[in-house]
Amino acid sequence: MKFSTFHLFHRFDGQSFKDVYDYHLELIELAEELGFDGVRLAEHHFRDYGVVPNLFTMLAHAAARTSRIRLGTGIVVLPLHNPVHVAEEAAQVDVLSGGRLDLGIGRGYQSVEFEGFGIDLAEARDRFNEALEVIVGLWTQEAYQHEGKFYKTGAEVCLVPRPVQRPHPPLHVAAVSPETVTMYAERGLPILADPAAPFRKVVRAAETWRETAERAGHDVTAAELVVARSVYAAPTLEQARADQARFEASFDRSRIFNERSAPIDPKTGQAAQGFEYYQDRYLKGASLSTDFRWEQLDVIGDPGRVIEQITLLRDAGFTNLLCDFGSTRPMPLDDMKRVMRFFAAEVIPAFAPGGRR
Repeated sequence: MKFSTFHLFHRFDGQSFKDVYDYHLELIELAEELGFDGVRLAEHHFRDYGVVPNLFTMLAHAAARTSRIRLGTGIVVLPLHNPVHVAEEAAQVDVLSGGRLDLGIGRGYQSVEFEGFGIDLAEARDRFNEALEVIVGLWTQEAYQHEGKFYKTGAEVCLVPRPVQRPHPPLHVAAVSPETVTMYAERGLPILADPAAPFRKVVRAAETWRETAERAGHDVTAAELVVARSVYAAPTLEQARADQARFEASFDRSRIFNERSAPIDPKTGQAAQGFEYYQDRYLKGASLSTDFRWEQLDVIGDPGRVIEQITLLRDAGFTNLLCDFGSTRPMPLDDMKRVMRFFAAEVIPAFAPGGRR
């Protein structure tokens, strides 16, 4: 099992944008120091939920401040971008970082973002699939031409620069709904499983992906499946439960899960076409109980319990745990560093060669 850290770049009341950037860049440097395998950054637009609209700009900066750790996106919302730009910018980061880029991609879901760019949310999946075709084509062909429904290159173009990694940087598709998992498993594209889905659903997603990919003739032995989870380890179970309850009591979840974040078609007020699986999901997220989070959603507890939960995910077929140590938790920097250091000291060694698991 590999371990990565997730960075939403959520801006809390009283913070400047520079405060948010400095906070997470320090944590990225710490993640490398502590031996984490990678970091992944989230793209968002038009609200304080996440204040990094261009992931490649931030990753290029992070590349200059690190030397070993993998630098990933979690995720690039492809329908909001020209895929030629994505291919170029990703390749440039791969070169600058010495081949350390991991590209997480997805179709997005937040209605406020699609409305802000004037893009129909119902087109998200088709735009995503076409954009992915363009990116892979540019990365793998010396000269590439595309004429599609949403994008076109006109004449043949040659990508400059080209990525260091061959045939291209690793790709991970954000997925947890059965149809999405199956669709990309058939193509052999590894998934990045959703942090808002309970354990039983992400476990089933991993099983479905491996079964489907293997039937389609893909070698699944080397596939890296990523699962994102909210993660918190404390010295005792009692402290972990108390800390969780204190956080939940002081946090207004409706700032995160609301109609602006839900995949709602503004013309109908219902889930947009292609997002039926998510009907009411992001609205219900505002009222999750602490018991539900403890039992079914978060990787949380003392080191022993956390190790057991991670072992469950590993045995299901996931090989990289994307740890969200509190992206929506207003935690002072020194406290967040202590949380990461404790996890790195008490949990990660259990999954090293010769470890307890």
